[in-house]
Amino acid sequence: MMKERGLSKSLRLMFSGGMAVGLGLMAHSVLAQEVQAQAASSQIQAQGTVAQPVLLAQADGTQTAPAAPAAPAAVQKPDPSMQRVEITGSSIRRVASQSALPVTVMKVEDLAKTGVTTAEEALQTLSANQTSFTTSSNVGTSKTAGSSADLRGLGANHTLVLLNGRRLANAAFDGSSVDLNIIPIGALDRIEVLRDGASAIYGTDAIGGVINFITKKSYTGLNVSAEGIDPQQKGGSEKRVNVSGGYGDLDADGWNVWGTVDYHKQSQVLGSNRAISSAGGVNPNTGTTEASSFSPVANWFDTVTGAEGNPANASGCNFAHGVVAGTACRYNSQQTIAIVPDTEEISVLGRATIKLNEDNNLSFEYLHSQSKVNTLIAGEPQVGDFSGNPATDTVINSSSPYYAASGSTTGNPLSVTWRSVAGGQRMNQANNTTDRFVAALDGTIAGWDYKTGAVFAQSKAWDDLNGGYFDNSAIRAGLWDGIINPFGAQNAAGTAYLNAADLYGTYESAVTKTESLDFTASRTIATLPAGDLGFAIGAEVRHETAEYDVNDVLAAADSSIGTSPGTSTAGSRNVGAIFSELDVPIVKNLDMQLAARYDHYSDAGGTFNPKVALRWQPMDSLLFRGSYSTGFRAPSLYELHDPQGLTFTNSSYNDPVQCPNGVAIPGANASQACGQQFMKMQGGNENLKPEKSNTFTLGTVFEPVKSVTISLDYFNIEIKDQVSVVPEADIFADPVKYANLYVRNPNGSLDYVIDTNYNLGNTKTQGFDFGFAWAGPRTDWGKFGLSLDGTYVTKYEYQTEIGGPYINNLAVYSNGNPIFRWRHTATLNWSQGPWNAVVQQTFQTGYQDENENVTDGFVNHHVGAYQTFNASGTYTGFKNLTLTAGIKNIFNTGPQPSNVTDNFQYGYDARYNDPIGRAFFVRANYKFF
Repeated sequence: MMKERGLSKSLRLMFSGGMAVGLGLMAHSVLAQEVQAQAASSQIQAQGTVAQPVLLAQADGTQTAPAAPAAPAAVQKPDPSMQRVEITGSSIRRVASQSALPVTVMKVEDLAKTGVTTAEEALQTLSANQTSFTTSSNVGTSKTAGSSADLRGLGANHTLVLLNGRRLANAAFDGSSVDLNIIPIGALDRIEVLRDGASAIYGTDAIGGVINFITKKSYTGLNVSAEGIDPQQKGGSEKRVNVSGGYGDLDADGWNVWGTVDYHKQSQVLGSNRAISSAGGVNPNTGTTEASSFSPVANWFDTVTGAEGNPANASGCNFAHGVVAGTACRYNSQQTIAIVPDTEEISVLGRATIKLNEDNNLSFEYLHSQSKVNTLIAGEPQVGDFSGNPATDTVINSSSPYYAASGSTTGNPLSVTWRSVAGGQRMNQANNTTDRFVAALDGTIAGWDYKTGAVFAQSKAWDDLNGGYFDNSAIRAGLWDGIINPFGAQNAAGTAYLNAADLYGTYESAVTKTESLDFTASRTIATLPAGDLGFAIGAEVRHETAEYDVNDVLAAADSSIGTSPGTSTAGSRNVGAIFSELDVPIVKNLDMQLAARYDHYSDAGGTFNPKVALRWQPMDSLLFRGSYSTGFRAPSLYELHDPQGLTFTNSSYNDPVQCPNGVAIPGANASQACGQQFMKMQGGNENLKPEKSNTFTLGTVFEPVKSVTISLDYFNIEIKDQVSVVPEADIFADPVKYANLYVRNPNGSLDYVIDTNYNLGNTKTQGFDFGFAWAGPRTDWGKFGLSLDGTYVTKYEYQTEIGGPYINNLAVYSNGNPIFRWRHTATLNWSQGPWNAVVQQTFQTGYQDENENVTDGFVNHHVGAYQTFNASGTYTGFKNLTLTAGIKNIFNTGPQPSNVTDNFQYGYDARYNDPIGRAFFVRANYKFF
């Protein structure tokens, strides 16, 4: 834990006294909220470009907004390119073209033309978003976390996500990041992405960058849009409806009220519906041999003689999804799951703005979002401790009418590893709701631009069992009493017994809350020979709470849920911060940004983080920029307090002590030690310490001709004491190094491995972002535009222990994921009168596969490069009506085969590939008034 410095006591005094009086409400979130236009950069960006870098243009570094004329009758609208606005990454209002920071702007109207329907899909087109946790990635997890972004591949907990410049509550079941599913994309105007460390401006989490979702400031009229997406292959269809309405002119009436309702639904895709996943865990194309030892025709172990067998083995394990494995049978369980879950989301966002006077506005904003994710996985595994004791073991005895079917003639008790397929597949429903209320005041007083606000944000989540989960003690009793048949179909009594033992209800719930007050003020405080000296100051107080409730009855009844033997936990913290910034014109066309922030956490101590950035524009067509900053991330309440519980490993492993190289040692039970899904303990760790980071960027923007802009930015990031979990595959691959993570039974068999959060050492990454934008002239054939957003990573390495060796993760599957060497999105657009067309390509390079638990011929398997093409056309020739139609994944490119097995889904990696395939979409938007 960090020690409290002397400054923290003074900080609390300021918060409780003079600071509260002097500043009123205190601030956080100095992000751009009210950017009215693309400013000077819009002159050089390609029309319709989906991801556009905010670049410099024609403006001189010393320019400011024009002064208002003396007589109101003579007031003229200022040139939009010269209006002072807040730029992402700064607290000081300025001409947009003067930013020294690498910012990408994604216009929502352009995203809609490519068939993007969710915030998740929008960010997948961003090259700096190295990895992401998608809704599909939730399949098979014990806690459904939704979808998240991950700039630079540093983890979603290092990307700060904001709405209109202020924080959202993190997802309750992944309290380290925001669930992107709560963002109502139909209410957005644009998405701004700062590809730079920004802890000096925004505080914790902003190490990898900042994503700011910005809604419309005001709206009048009534607008309805509807969209449908229909894949060529079975499953995965989507529909979206958005209704937006607003009334009141802010300038004429002095107020505006608007709101939007956004509804989205997607149907599930079964693994059997796609070629890439239909092979399940036994895939000759990737070399995986991941069939489960938990079979619907049970494998048995004689607790007296040590003999093993399976009655279906002699016939080739010819039951559905059966696989021969020596004298046993295995079950290809992955063939039975839904690889894309059924999802339903609805979001409501409203905003009311009152114009107090010509310079000041009062606004109220409310967001409500709720989602349901229904997952479907294989029937539940049933296993005991192989003791032969019916109180703790899944065992049958010779009095069972099904004993003879085993093929054993000894009459000894038989421990069975059995999968309750007869009871149905396991079905979960994950429920998430988010509520956020903001009251804000912004404007100008005595020459100071200010904004202040109060925020209440809450995220709730609860996961329900909807069938296929059983009371373990009831299953053990049913086997011992001869009611359940572990070797074949159930009779009426067995079916009724399973139905009675089925568990339903909420097994875990969580609530996270954030309450904050913020204040920021900025102005020009002096005029230097080279221009105006800008100054900003601000403060924030924030209170965070998290509660995690475990249903003790369900947790005790069924170990596969993932919450046993967890208990309910809770945590809270108070956060206070003060920050300041200077915009210093050193000489003509050379500006410097100086920023600093002090944060104090009641549970992690204090931290001071500075930032310096330079912008030099030697000529109108050329700009250089660079920055250096330190960063800080306090462990989230979830990382600290998530209830610890047991669940099955995602993949099957050999006990490295009792079954080295897949061969059981004398006296060991192969059914227990070889090729098993073992138990692992997961959850929080209250002994975590904060992370620290250093970020350096250096870049240039060049405009060789007026219609072309090229940018190149270098980034270098190092994180110290990064919080993460050791990948389960690493634990089983190196039992000596991770000996302290193994928990064994008295007889030496493996009980479970510990896989909770730890400070694992450092992570280093560096590379380049490349941007290109061309806006062609208007011709008789129309107007063309072309853009490219790309990221090339030159280094990514990490430690799995403090002071340990660095492990390469670049273009190699390691530490639970690969880092792509190159990713890009290229967009070509055309417009002519009421017609518009867009063709977009996304591309990522390949990498060395996981290559664990595969046949010898695939130990060096390489996952190929992956690319998709989308095309769409839009027509606006009808009054108030916009029609769009297109094709996503024109060439029906399937996911690249991968032998990854530690993300539950097999055959491909759901985080980086889309299994939907070619899909057709139509969209209609009608503005009633």
